[in-house]
Order: sequence, then C-alpha cells, then structure tokens
Amino acid sequence: MSKNLEEAIQQAGSAVNLLWEAQTPPSVVPRLAPEFSNWRDEQLAWRKTAVIYDQSHHMVDLNLKGPDALRLIKDLAINSMENFPVDKAKQFVAVNYDGYIIGDNILFHLDENEYRAVGIPPSINWMQYHAETGNYDVEIRRDDSSAVRQGPPELYRYQLQGPGAMEVLAEAMGAQPPKLKFFNMTTVTIADKPVRVLRHGMAGEPGVEIWGPWEHHDAVHGAILASGKQHGLVQVGARAYHTNALESGWLPRPLPAIYTGERLADYRRWLDDNAYETISPLGGSFYSENIEDYYFTPYELDYGKIISFDHDFIGRDALEHTSAEGARQKVTLVWNGDDVGKAYASMFQDGPGAKFINLPMALYDTFHFDRVEVNGRTIGLSTWTGYSANERAMLSLAVVDPQFAEPGTEVVVKWGEDTPSSKLQVEDHVQVQIRATVQPAPLTEFARTTYRA
Repeated sequence: MSKNLEEAIQQAGSAVNLLWEAQTPPSVVPRLAPEFSNWRDEQLAWRKTAVIYDQSHHMVDLNLKGPDALRLIKDLAINSMENFPVDKAKQFVAVNYDGYIIGDNILFHLDENEYRAVGIPPSINWMQYHAETGNYDVEIRRDDSSAVRQGPPELYRYQLQGPGAMEVLAEAMGAQPPKLKFFNMTTVTIADKPVRVLRHGMAGEPGVEIWGPWEHHDAVHGAILASGKQHGLVQVGARAYHTNALESGWLPRPLPAIYTGERLADYRRWLDDNAYETISPLGGSFYSENIEDYYFTPYELDYGKIISFDHDFIGRDALEHTSAEGARQKVTLVWNGDDVGKAYASMFQDGPGAKFINLPMALYDTFHFDRVEVNGRTIGLSTWTGYSANERAMLSLAVVDPQFAEPGTEVVVKWGEDTPSSKLQVEDHVQVQIRATVQPAPLTEFARTTYRA
C-alpha cells in the first residue's frame, strides 16, 4: 500500500494510470438533498426569481492568521494582492513552477492579518503545504468538507442569487441591503444574528454569499426561506448545483499540475494516499500517457488578465516567458440536440450503445477531458459537461485552438472512452460523435459584463 501520492504514482506506473483506473466515484456535493423540487425548475429559478445554494458542506476552508499570512499568499498567487483591505475578497489562483494551473479559491480578508481560503482541495492543499513547510509566522486552521470531516462544519455558507436575490435579502434583514461593489463584504443582521455578506454571483446572476457560525444556521436559513416565499425563492439541490458553472463559464475542476517535476516531489509525498489528488478519477475520450497533456495554463482558463508581476511568486519566471498569443481559448460548446437524442436512443436498441449521459451533470469522473475535433483533427478539449434547462441544451466548457474560437464555429465532441478503463461508473459502450457549436464563455452577455459592474 502506498502512503502518499508520490508512492501511488510509482506503484501505478504513471500518474495517468493511477487516475485513469481510480475506483473512487466522482466528486459530489455531500449532505445536501439531491433535489428540493426538481432540478429543472431549480435551474430556471436562478434566471427568473431567486435561489439559495447551501455551500456549507462541499468545500474546504483554510483559515490563515498571523503576521506572515499575506506574505504566504503573495508567494503563491499569480494575481496581485495589493488593494486588499479587510472586508474584501479576491480570487486566488496558483500555478506550479512551470506556470501550469494548480487551482483557485476565493480568499476572504476577514481581519487584520487574518484570511480565509474557500474552495475545493487542490489550491487549499497547496496553501497548507507551504504554510506548514515554509518559513512563515502563520497559524492555520482547516475545516474539511463534510465528505471528510466528522460532525458539522465550522461555518454555514449560503448563496442567494437571481434577479430577486436582493429583495429576499432586504426582506430577511428588515432593511435595505448595503450597496456593495463586486467582491466587497460587510456585516448585516438576520434573525438577530450577525451575518457576513459578500457581493458575489454565480451562473451570471446577481447575488450575495453569506456566512456565520454553524450554530446560527437554522435561524438564518429559516429566516431567509420565510422571507423568500413572496419572492419565489427556490432551494437548489445537489444535482442542479454544479450546473451553474456551465452558465457562468468558470471551470471548477482543472487537473492540478502537480504530478510531474522533481521540485514538486516533496509536495506529492506530503499528499497522503487518500488525498483528492491521489484518488480522483480521470476520464473521457481524450487519452494521453503524458499527464502534462491534461494541464492548463492561466491563459487557457481566461486568467491571463489577472496575472500580475508586482510581486514574486511560484511560477513567475515561467509566466514571464509565455504569452496569451496562440493559447487555446475557453469557450462554451452548445451540443447538437439531435445528436444527443441519438445517443440516448441507443439505450433502447441492441447494444452496446453510447456512454450514458447523466443529467443534469453528465460527468462520470472528477477530471474529465473529451476530444474536440474539426475534420478528424483534435483542436481542443471539452471538460465540464451538463444540461441547462435555461438554454434547453447540453453544454460543456472547453478550450480550443484560437482559430476555432469564433462563435458559431461547428466542431465535433467525441463522447465515450476509446481507451478502456476499469472505472466502476464506465459501462460497456461505443464512442459517438456529437456536433457542437462554439459560443462565448460565459454564455450570456449579462454574465460576461453587467453583473460584475
């Protein structure tokens, strides 16, 4: 038995073998009802009225406190940490020494010398490793997701979003909400409890993220639900939750670029045999024996505009010698409904048929990569895939060569694995071609522009 990621890679023969044959189910939202009504109406509500997401259980929180907390953050972040006062949040993006994405999270400046990073494990693990092994005067406190932690979370975390989100918040507060700029914070009162509020939004709709001590969650959540009745507030369950990224254009699970390189060997030994990076399955129609073919650059995920060389950070040298010119571009692919229908119809014909397309999220792995082709040539990779009731279409987020990124370009997505794996969620199937049309990411103009203003 391996003790850490590095040993697991050695025993499997390669990082690709380790992840391609992983027997772990894909990541899900733990301890949240799959649906409160039905996932179609829940999706429609974030465009029509208002929704509440319960984010208390599926993310990891890492609290950083001490005189060197900001120095640690700056040493890892590709984006500037200047103009970062208390009661402001920033997206934190980290790369490896060669400039490839490790992950991102939302970083909250809570108090003087105190920050809290919230996200999925890759970027959180990277921060914790450096806090523990680097020369930093910083105290850390980690609160894992409910899939790992025993007992309740330290904090509740809810998000209100949609055209009526601010009306719901006003009703719950009994007062007009403060006007906040995007990613700015304040404290309000709901159900006689102090509540921290971040101006935010997902799926391209306006909204706020609110949080506080777990012991207040029943009172605050109940007050919001009661206040939301007259505004059409809808609770979003675990099935619909992950599909909001399809509309907002944010890629939630890039493969962390930590599986190669001698300088990362100690980090791989620090990640244990049950770490997210060790056990998460890799799959899709794109297969390469070189794990680095699954890595992304910041430019491919539309992070090029936030790279700042006003500080030194891991990966700076590599990024100073690269540019956005010629990089693949992030797009939304709108799948052809007739082709998707044929894939479903194959279930009712002599088999094997197409790989089953689960709804609303179609992914059967944690790290998903499908080939995107034009005239039989691979021109990009399709990743986050699911159905949007708002668009009445299957959508996926992809990166494609720049000459194919023009909206309206016709491409083909290869769906289903042509390199067999033993993953439990992969049945006997045949690979199919599904036509798709390139569109911007985010898909809606409002999501790309107005709601951040």
